[in-house]
Amino acid sequence: MVNPTFLLIDQPEVGVDHRRATLEPVPHLDDPDAAFFERSYAGAVDDLATVPWAVLAPRPALVTWLDTQTPPAPGATALVVACGYGDDAEELARRGWEVTAFDASPTAIEGARERFPGSAVDYRVENLFALPPGASDLVVEIQTIQSLPLERRAAAVAAIAAQVGPGGTLYLRASGRDDDEPVHDRPWPVSRADLAGLESAGLRRTWFTDTPDAAGRNPENRSRMFHGTWTRP
Repeated sequence: MVNPTFLLIDQPEVGVDHRRATLEPVPHLDDPDAAFFERSYAGAVDDLATVPWAVLAPRPALVTWLDTQTPPAPGATALVVACGYGDDAEELARRGWEVTAFDASPTAIEGARERFPGSAVDYRVENLFALPPGASDLVVEIQTIQSLPLERRAAAVAAIAAQVGPGGTLYLRASGRDDDEPVHDRPWPVSRADLAGLESAGLRRTWFTDTPDAAGRNPENRSRMFHGTWTRP
């Protein structure tokens, strides 16, 4: 197991429950992106739904895709990137995958463990950028890359691709944009140029869709979702 690398910021904030967040023994936090997510989870305390991206159920698009796939062979492994409170990881485990799920936030991981006591999922506090190459049969990446600044995209894409083992599959879903479309506030949608790094890392795209976001968050309906799979030969 990779040594965890994230912790809360030193100075406590009003309204943040630090008891749960500090249960995971990890070194000092100096990563501003990890700090952002830890503050969001820690600030939720017991009202988990206040975390903006927390669905508290398996992602419907992932469930639909899984329904089209052959059930995993015995011992097949899955990795969930930035798993949050664990709903997608639990869905994979329910379907027979041997699942490892990680997040940069100790509070998120503690929340997943509390929500699913006795779970078969191996929940870990991990730094995506510090993971050694993996060999998972399935890697699930949902809206993590878009949460990271543009200057970290290439490293994030490469780190995710490196977790896919030979013959394995990457499942990805993210907000999308044109390559030359400006970005503003977090989350910053992903471009096709960002995703080209997956092929540079040795993966082959096997399926891809570019569709309007059904949630309709943008009144001009310009919000888009990229949805696809890549495999490692």
